[in-house]
Amino acid sequence: MTPKTHPNREAGPSKDLEFRIMTAADLDTIAPLANKLHPHLDLATVRASMAEMFEFPTYHCFCLFQAGRPIALSNGWITVRIYSGKQLEVDNVVVDPDLRSQGVGKFFFAHIQEWAHKNGCHTIELNTFVQNSKSHKFYFNEGYKILGFHFQKIL
Repeated sequence: MTPKTHPNREAGPSKDLEFRIMTAADLDTIAPLANKLHPHLDLATVRASMAEMFEFPTYHCFCLFQAGRPIALSNGWITVRIYSGKQLEVDNVVVDPDLRSQGVGKFFFAHIQEWAHKNGCHTIELNTFVQNSKSHKFYFNEGYKILGFHFQKIL
């Protein structure tokens, strides 16, 4: 299956950015970027987790390329919540560390939001680590608000 592409035809951080919807066939291309978000894990573990995610019908993987190289990545899950209706929940968002604070994330999230809207989502939700203050600033600037806490229990 060929990934869906959306070339950047507008002014932005660069004229050679391309938004793509990825498939399991793209794992070797995208797993190293995902591994930058979780460097304490080995690449094989990250790749295996992503392969398992692609098996779910509500899972989607978004990637931004620059000159043919992946520079931003996000997983997305279509869910329905009583309080918000159909939504896209993004997670594992990563932008190449060398390209942060250059408009890449803003461009990337604009395309994710457009995709979510076209796919009938009413909201986008996400989690971010408490200590990641740079991401908090980014999401606030993009119009997100804090709704609550995310809890986890290891089984």
